Amino acid sequence: MTNWLPSYLPRHPKSERTGPHRINPPRLLLESFLTLIVLGALLLKLPMATQAPISWLDAAFTATSAMTVTGLVVVDTGTQFTLFGQLVILVLIQLGGLGLMTFAVLTAAALGFKLGLKHQIVAQEAFNEISFETTRRAATTIAVFALGVEAVGVIVLSSFFVPEMGWSEGGYHALFYTISAFNNAGFALSADSLSQYVSDPGVSLTVTGLFIVGGLGYIVMREIFEKRRLSALSAYAKIILLTTLVLNVTATLLFLVLEYSNPQTLGALHGFADKLLAAWFQGTTPRTAGFNTLDVASFTSATSVMMLLLMFIGGAPNSTASGIKLSTFVILIAATRSFLRGNINVTLFRRSLTRETVVKALAITTIAMATIFVGVFLLSATTNTDFLDIAFEVVSAFGTVGLSRGATGELDAVGKLTIMSIMLIGRVGPLTLGYILAIRRKSRLRYATAEFPVG
Repeated sequence: MTNWLPSYLPRHPKSERTGPHRINPPRLLLESFLTLIVLGALLLKLPMATQAPISWLDAAFTATSAMTVTGLVVVDTGTQFTLFGQLVILVLIQLGGLGLMTFAVLTAAALGFKLGLKHQIVAQEAFNEISFETTRRAATTIAVFALGVEAVGVIVLSSFFVPEMGWSEGGYHALFYTISAFNNAGFALSADSLSQYVSDPGVSLTVTGLFIVGGLGYIVMREIFEKRRLSALSAYAKIILLTTLVLNVTATLLFLVLEYSNPQTLGALHGFADKLLAAWFQGTTPRTAGFNTLDVASFTSATSVMMLLLMFIGGAPNSTASGIKLSTFVILIAATRSFLRGNINVTLFRRSLTRETVVKALAITTIAMATIFVGVFLLSATTNTDFLDIAFEVVSAFGTVGLSRGATGELDAVGKLTIMSIMLIGRVGPLTLGYILAIRRKSRLRYATAEFPVG
């Protein structure tokens, strides 16, 4: 079958390695995340990082949320952390959003260090590349693209913040919100996120533009810059762009309809233009951005359920977003459509998907749903919070979104540890977790076929 992925994506799983010294890149990547989370927690616990002492658990929760680019907070970022603490959070967001290996590879190249074989394999796994040379080029491309977009974001947001706050404070706000938005982190310097800019098209459109571009991923953006024509794009890039457009427009229209008369949300705004702008912001942010310009706890139940689906889907692979990913969502729909039509092959844009691709999508979704179910069960057993608020919190943590209906502040120690675990799982990826728990081994045994009733 013809592979539908672009030529620079891998054609083989690199985790399947044999020998007495098998290297497990997913496990090493997870260990790297955990190491930086611990380091971040230690820095945030320093007296110079906070206005008043915080607990070790709250420091660890904040570090995990920043490193996984989630944005759920138990300590207000703008008032409780000093400039040093906020900069620590920004560094963790940048590392978690772009990927640890991007910085590791670029640092090694800049300083003239030569990575060992184990670290080269880990880097290749992180970038989904076949050789270390292409990995180094990919790391450079990602860094240049990210820093370029962030530079533009800082300049544009400064034009709005500086006249309001002055050069130093306005410039810092522009930097903070640019990094947080592009990396889909959702951390804000105000307790009500960006609610004060609900009717400001400059800030709202710039922030949404940043997290949408970050959610598309460097693969799609590289194709757009290189090929410049929609017809020349790969099937993968077309699917990501089309799905992003459809989901954003659909979510915006549904939000507008569901919240139009809600006196606590859109109903409180004057003029259709302001309502449309707010609907656009809230319709696009659930796919892992985490900012809000309206009170999330005031949304209707129908709106919250819609947002659950958007948070579960997430953004594109190799992006700053999480969730099960857009490509997984599309593959599931395509596989279902093919089954209902009685087709053996699953196709997208006149390209056939391999059996491994379809099974991988099913595995990712299964692990994701199991993670969410366990999280909802644990929080339901340990808190008295409303079920919808619990489900919203768990799905937001898994999708590393950062939106909350108010349950974050009510979490006890068990709840915080549960959400921290879910944020980490959501960021490192359900499939990566599956590799960690059970490294795939090809069996030479073949068993007789059996029919199992389904449905």
